[in-house]
Amino acid sequence: MPPEAQEKIEELQELQETAQQVAEQKEQAESALNESKTALDALEDVDEDAGMYREIGEVLVETDYESAYDDLEDKVDSLEVRVEQLQKQEERVEEQFDDLQSELQQMLQGGAGGGGGPMGPGGPGAGGA
Repeated sequence: MPPEAQEKIEELQELQETAQQVAEQKEQAESALNESKTALDALEDVDEDAGMYREIGEVLVETDYESAYDDLEDKVDSLEVRVEQLQKQEERVEEQFDDLQSELQQMLQGGAGGGGGPMGPGGPGAGGA
């Protein structure tokens, strides 16, 4: 196998790992987004005078309705942006992967066929001047 083809294979493997990482990050962000949207929906059904607490690490701290609602809205907004960014990154990585895979296939087919016609000699350097 030509060294160039080996390099392309290594690049494909790296892109595949990147794609898996991006997919995992996107899944986590989507999960957090869904949880935050659910909490925001639930908060809309709560009386504004109700006692509210916010979890900060291992501690619950008292807060008011408006602050809790605003914080959740901000979190939903930022998570929507994050999911969108990860979606675009995922698409770019997939496109790079497809392009690289096509290059590798052409490289391997070109090396085997020598660039000549289907009935040509097909050895290295074939194809003429």
